Amino acid sequence: MTLLSVNVNKIAWLRNSREGTRPDVLGAARTAIAAGAGGITVHPRPDQRHIRPGDVHALAAMLRADHPEIEFNVEGNPAAGPRDNGYPGFDRLIEEARPDQATLVPDADAQLTSDHGWDLSDPAAARRVTEVAARYRSRGVRVSVFMDPEPEQIARAQACGVDRIELYTGPYAEAVARHGLDHVGSRARLETYARAARRATDLGLGVNAGHDLDLDNLAAFIAIGGIAEVSIGHALIADALDIGLAAAVRKYLDAIAAGTAKRGD
Repeated sequence: MTLLSVNVNKIAWLRNSREGTRPDVLGAARTAIAAGAGGITVHPRPDQRHIRPGDVHALAAMLRADHPEIEFNVEGNPAAGPRDNGYPGFDRLIEEARPDQATLVPDADAQLTSDHGWDLSDPAAARRVTEVAARYRSRGVRVSVFMDPEPEQIARAQACGVDRIELYTGPYAEAVARHGLDHVGSRARLETYARAARRATDLGLGVNAGHDLDLDNLAAFIAIGGIAEVSIGHALIADALDIGLAAAVRKYLDAIAAGTAKRGD
């Protein structure tokens, strides 16, 4: 079944608003794991608005010691170098934390949230991804790249030597929110993702997905098949405010199971 990786960025964002220790990022991760999550995701940004380097190291140590079966996924832009605020650079974080997976995202420093995949038709971007993928993989880190559902770009990702792609699902989620699951536009958008996932699989790439997946759209997305992992943070944490974190994780796992059953995988 598709692995659910819970993004705990928003837990850190709330903690940082008061510069204290509550809510506890490690505690939230433990709760998500106890409820059945198979992974924990963080996206440390250079401005340190939410997850900070200390969180990355603490989560890596806790997962290695207590939950070695749980995947640790660290997202970010490999071009993000050290900053005067103490951010050590994405490369150094990956080198020191050695997560199970590094997801490369082409974000600018001040970007509110990830909103596009890599354009690997740009030779400079392709060279960077190729070099970073080789270096991280040599250290035992699986490499995924954040991609739009464009078959030509996915083929370029495969040529860069990555292990997986993560499909940027924002446009699909927006279509469902605007028109509903059964609208012709939503169905057409979903088929675009199904074709992209099939193309990636045919190329030997694993397929992850994430961005604005929620309880309204997740099962239908999983039903396209071939999705190894979904990374979900904002919507899941928002639902947790109403029903609690453990219950929210279980509901997202139920949605994954429903999508899997619909597909018949």
